Amino acid sequence: MMIQQNENKGLASAAALQSTEEFKSSIQSLRSRLNTALVGKSDVIEMVIACVLARGHLLFDDLPGLGKTTLAKALAASLGGDFSRVQCTPDLLPTDISGFNVFNQKTQEFEFRRGPVFSDLLLADEINRATPRTQSALFEAMAERQVTIDNNTMPLASTFLVIATQNPIESHGAYPLPEAQLDRFAIKLSIGYPARSDEIEMLGDNIGSSVKADEQHAVISLSELSQIQAAVQSVEVTESVRGYFVDLATATRQHSDIEIGLSPRGVIIWQRMAQAWAYLQDRKFVIPDDIKTVAKPVLQLRIASNSSNNDSTIDEIINSVNVPGM
Repeated sequence: MMIQQNENKGLASAAALQSTEEFKSSIQSLRSRLNTALVGKSDVIEMVIACVLARGHLLFDDLPGLGKTTLAKALAASLGGDFSRVQCTPDLLPTDISGFNVFNQKTQEFEFRRGPVFSDLLLADEINRATPRTQSALFEAMAERQVTIDNNTMPLASTFLVIATQNPIESHGAYPLPEAQLDRFAIKLSIGYPARSDEIEMLGDNIGSSVKADEQHAVISLSELSQIQAAVQSVEVTESVRGYFVDLATATRQHSDIEIGLSPRGVIIWQRMAQAWAYLQDRKFVIPDDIKTVAKPVLQLRIASNSSNNDSTIDEIINSVNVPGM
């Protein structure tokens, strides 16, 4: 009996090792695909991948034409999921996102027409151009991965992901996202302009056919993504590191330049992002450096600073808290 148990443990360990190696290979394929789609922005790509593995939603706060939509499409194609895009405008209605019931004259029954939210990846372009009422249509979908229509609750895909964009300098006809909406996103990123050499390479890639044959297939299936996300959730966070999270959150609430500090939900999302980052570094536990690396993308969404430079305020917070011994 003991021999049988040892054999079973050995087989389980071998299977787990094989799965881990397969996951690493799939993540590397995803990394390569996205770096091909968005040249010269490997740091942004790495944070996007971490966000996906943490089951988080992503907000791009950047100027038009820098590759936000290209990156979202490449991500959707790489995951092999259904991709939907909504161009947000002031006349967009909540039902344009969630869907609506229509009466079928032939069957004499109401039929539900699914909105773009019933997808695996939803790109909400210029989300701050939609009215607050329409923005709120995404609240339930982003927080609980479900929508309620006429008192009927319908589940969304467990891997459902929202990538939203907004233009930071556009003010005419724009509706700034309220704190409650911002808190549904895991991180906020900016892509920025490419380096000169990267832009030259980009121009070369766009001579002739712009569609590459190797970009038409998925590199990670949605079922495999779910398994990787489950593995990320199992990354260890010791009690001392959890205490470090809480001390950092308390520092945001007590900082003189911050009007609104980090909420408990924000701390949970920060921990998930740190777990994902640790996983990408091939570690089974979170260290303080993981927390620091993802701090700015997470906190930029969640602290309202009186300072003109949120980054410097975040640096002050990080430097004000003692790092726990590992």
